[in-house]
Amino acid sequence: MRGILGACLVAGCAFVTGSCGYALAGTGSFLPEHIKIIGVPMFTNRTTVFNLETQLTQKVRSEFIGRGRYQILPEPTGVDALLVGEVSSVMISPVSFTGNNLASRYNITMAARVELRDLRDNKVLWENPGLLFRQEYEAQSGQTAADPASFFGQDANALDRMSSEFARAIVSAILEAF
Repeated sequence: MRGILGACLVAGCAFVTGSCGYALAGTGSFLPEHIKIIGVPMFTNRTTVFNLETQLTQKVRSEFIGRGRYQILPEPTGVDALLVGEVSSVMISPVSFTGNNLASRYNITMAARVELRDLRDNKVLWENPGLLFRQEYEAQSGQTAADPASFFGQDANALDRMSSEFARAIVSAILEAF
């Protein structure tokens, strides 16, 4: 009797948890079934920030690869869908100051546009022409306003964090239809 009751309990639990409709975030995809290969060529950089396009493109490719469902190629040909991006601006502005009127904290704001196009049906699957990402960072402690260390320093780390956030947001929006 215990064996039958235990088997019924296990089967009931499996039925309830298996049919609840929940799934792990980041494992689904709302892209058409025929899309297996996505081309992610180098993004366009319309800013003066050196190598930003490389950093963003690599992070987006890595994020897609980490999801494990699609083959990602760096070229726009021989693919089922094409993801293109353009960084239109990067602005750095101080947000707080020391008692000596030196900036102690900066805000980096990046504006970009991204589009995913189904090449078989020639239609846009996902796009966002007005992406904005921000990241703050502490300034290095420079001695004077002319000291480069008071302006530059942690901005590379902030750009790296912003690039990771950008990639996660883009890939999640595309795959999870947000």
